[in-house]
Amino acid sequence: MEHIFLIASIWLGLAVFSAVVAFHLRVSIALVEICVGVGAAAVATSLGKAEALGSNQEWLRFLASSGAVLLTFLAGAELDPVVIRKKLKEVTVIGLVGFFAPFFGCIAIAYYALGWSLHASLLAGVALSTTSMAVVYAVMLETGLNTTQFGKGILGACFVNDLGTVIALGLLFAPFTYKTIVFVIVSSAVLALLPAVTHIITRIYANRTAAIRTKWVMLVLFGLGVLALWSGSEAVLPAYIAGMVLAGSAARDTFWIRRLRTLTVGFLTPFYFLRAGTLVSLSTLISAPLVFLILLAGKVLSKIFGLYPFIGLFRRQRNERWYYTLMMSTGLTFGTISALYGFSHGIITQAQYSFLVAVVIASAVVPTLIAGLVFLPRHLLPRPEKLSRPQEGGLSDEG
Repeated sequence: MEHIFLIASIWLGLAVFSAVVAFHLRVSIALVEICVGVGAAAVATSLGKAEALGSNQEWLRFLASSGAVLLTFLAGAELDPVVIRKKLKEVTVIGLVGFFAPFFGCIAIAYYALGWSLHASLLAGVALSTTSMAVVYAVMLETGLNTTQFGKGILGACFVNDLGTVIALGLLFAPFTYKTIVFVIVSSAVLALLPAVTHIITRIYANRTAAIRTKWVMLVLFGLGVLALWSGSEAVLPAYIAGMVLAGSAARDTFWIRRLRTLTVGFLTPFYFLRAGTLVSLSTLISAPLVFLILLAGKVLSKIFGLYPFIGLFRRQRNERWYYTLMMSTGLTFGTISALYGFSHGIITQAQYSFLVAVVIASAVVPTLIAGLVFLPRHLLPRPEKLSRPQEGGLSDEG
């Protein structure tokens, strides 16, 4: 037992170190955790202790998977239903273009330019089609744009984009058998009833029984996760939809969402992002930097050339168009989830996984920096006195 506590202490030490670095560099903590994971694995390998971190131990894989499931749920729960209804055309068009342009573009690059297999190329298309709801929301909070219609529109488009990624991952790689039919029928029934049952439980038991709503939601997420894994799919897929259907009630109780976010970001997601980093082969990236650059250019350029003309239909000001486009070009959470799914199921090799995760990390940094330094629409920023600091455990902590 002390060995488990020792490994957990090492990983939490890395998580604390990541938090300190993220604070001083003012970048996403998820991004730093992945990079720290890469560095820790490289050091352990150089010392001949590659297994010392215990990345493949079953209990650690469970904690990491739990973090991915809850983080996915929170991403769906952050959706603002009112904004989606008001900007339905905008978020739908931009979100779908933001998914399909890099999806087909990166498939073509991986298959024809890099010579990857068809399945590996399809996985690359899925992993690089994402945008980062967490990174974008963190930036929106820091600038105050999350309180504006402009910022809320970007968040809505990010949601549609990532929903396309979630659906594509399930349709392309989940084996279609009778188990799939059972999964779809049972999940649809549970998700249809989820808002009403959650409301009843909240009305009767909330504030009387210790955190019953959190226990109930986690029961549903883990139960649907079991069903998803049994059917050959991935546990994060129903979690995103569950977050979406509970977004309305979540918006009415931000305190509960903050507490759930603190649990997720404070304990579970460090295991997920650090582990994702430890699976990256640094030697592979160093030996073939051209592959990394080709994939990064493919993701970012396909996003830009696909999105910019359509964003121009809704935003006339130059800085607004470019800022919108670059923020939609980011990627992190679902990109790493998709890449890790592909690696875990033998769809891609560790080398291909390393390239994809490295590209996802770079896409979280480069477009965000350019957007903030060059194209920030300052005329849309709310006045300083209207800005409020993100609460502890806010999404800005989760990347």
